[in-house]
Amino acid sequence: MSYLTGVGGLYLDGTVGGGGHSQALLERCRDCRVLAVDRDPEALGAARSRLRPFEGRIMFGQMSFRHAANDRRVRAEGLAGALLDLGVSSHQLDADERGFSFRRGTILDMRMDPDASLTAAAFLASAPRDEILRALRDGQAPRPAVLAARIVGRRADRPFRTSDDLVAVLESVLGRRAAHAEKARLFQALRIRVNGEIEALKAALPAIRDALLPGAVFVVISYHSVEDGVVKRAFREWSDPSHGLPRRLPVRAAELESRGTVLTRKPVTPGRTEAESNPRARAARLRAWRRAA
Repeated sequence: MSYLTGVGGLYLDGTVGGGGHSQALLERCRDCRVLAVDRDPEALGAARSRLRPFEGRIMFGQMSFRHAANDRRVRAEGLAGALLDLGVSSHQLDADERGFSFRRGTILDMRMDPDASLTAAAFLASAPRDEILRALRDGQAPRPAVLAARIVGRRADRPFRTSDDLVAVLESVLGRRAAHAEKARLFQALRIRVNGEIEALKAALPAIRDALLPGAVFVVISYHSVEDGVVKRAFREWSDPSHGLPRRLPVRAAELESRGTVLTRKPVTPGRTEAESNPRARAARLRAWRRAA
């Protein structure tokens, strides 16, 4: 959070979760206020309880971070900084009824917004094979083509209801017991598709960028290489608009003006001590970007 301290104003915590990031910011910066949003009403409830001592400096909203830049307070005064901590929270993983885990007997739900209509089970039951394949391939699930075909074949006889059903198909494809990392990639790929996470991220990045005040910093923490790639490309293109353009392509000078600066040449990853104390943070990759003054 060191990238976001030092300047007062309105900050966005676009995935408040349990409220830890917002708490750290509000403790370090007395002149800071936070708009904390999340799609998950349970996460907002936990954050409200944790952040009660900061009442008056924290505001909450149940929404996807892709819509946060449209909030009236953001439009009125702009953002002094923004944070997106992507992925699933520990609370969501630990609550079997939410269906994010591949622990035995867990229902296949995976909705970050419990009011959303599409569950993981419904997606597996109705999506065309090509759509399932795309989701598995984009999410880097093991052997996606064979796995997609096997999912479609199985659902003709028996619906997918629990994690056991999906793990059984994965292990039938692998021909052995699936490793923890292999199950994690499959379930992560399915969760990303069910919640439209990549589409939301691609829409949110430029919207939040445009809401930043001059000199404001934008931090994104990702846990998947696809998400990290989206953030890396966006930050790089905003800082060097000529990147990737053909050398002699005619463009106007204004179109090549840098919007800001990448603050992290390489992603910041957890240190050994942090990774050992919190194994779920091992895959975290933090990138930061500052809007031009």
